[in-house]
Amino acid sequence: MARPLRMESESGIYHVLNRGNDRADIFRSDKTKAAFLHCLDEACRKTGWEVHAWCLMSNHYHLAVSTPGANLVDGMCWLQGTFSTRFNRLRAERGHLFQGRYKSLLVDPDGGLGPLCHYIHLNPVRAKLRPVAGLAAYRWTSLPWLMDPKSRPSWYHPQPALDHAGELADTSAGRRRYLDYLAWLAEDEPARKAQRFAAMSKGWVIGTTGFAKTMLKENEKLVGQGRRMAAALQETREALWQEALTVLLRKLRRTPADLAKESKSAGWKVALAATLKARTTATNRWLGANLHLGGLHEVSRKVGAWDRQPDQVLQKKLV
Repeated sequence: MARPLRMESESGIYHVLNRGNDRADIFRSDKTKAAFLHCLDEACRKTGWEVHAWCLMSNHYHLAVSTPGANLVDGMCWLQGTFSTRFNRLRAERGHLFQGRYKSLLVDPDGGLGPLCHYIHLNPVRAKLRPVAGLAAYRWTSLPWLMDPKSRPSWYHPQPALDHAGELADTSAGRRRYLDYLAWLAEDEPARKAQRFAAMSKGWVIGTTGFAKTMLKENEKLVGQGRRMAAALQETREALWQEALTVLLRKLRRTPADLAKESKSAGWKVALAATLKARTTATNRWLGANLHLGGLHEVSRKVGAWDRQPDQVLQKKLV
């Protein structure tokens, strides 16, 4: 059976989730959870994602994410691939970490995003890991970030949850009222049914019937165009990487011709590769070919050495 086509748009909002292979507890330790969050931070900075809620459980994760760059697939490939590689390297293991492709449900920004954020925040309560009264202190959801603005990374945007809970302001009083709202919602089964909690991880869309019909029409237009769209998407990705490379070359007062003339180990070329990997999802294969650095394994080795001991003069020039 062919894989379902993933729809991507500049206004796309998704509920993304995945489980450990064979439902294994991949997030057993706090260290592993922190490592996943570190990867998520890197992914968001590379892709421009905006995360509205997240939760890590013992064997799965939930994300409510907006993709202004229409790059869910690109970012998720990097996020899951990078975390899996680091996880297996740390444990000297091989094989699949997750049960397969992540699941992504399209989310209605008006009728679905707020309830999805509440659903994600209440996950530890449903799993009986925390009572509602202790939920704000549970480290492995975005709720502590919502309650403490100083702890938020730039890519975390909690306003949809506050808006849906009663047009609450992002103030101390508004945040306390949000906790009260979650406590009420956890006890009120009809309210949870009205917000379709039971369907938050099922099907392909979260939101109103009208939103689902609109998305279905869009999906029908794309049937049979998977390969063409994949090719166009890859072309767009590479154009963005090339644009970023051009900007960085100007900062170093270099030209594309210099990339071909200089040695594969030239420090400034390695600096370019390291910077592009930090700011985009450019692959080692693409970097090796376009920066004339050698094969993908050579790129990985050189960038790793740079990250451990960067040239601070070059680093400042590339800011």
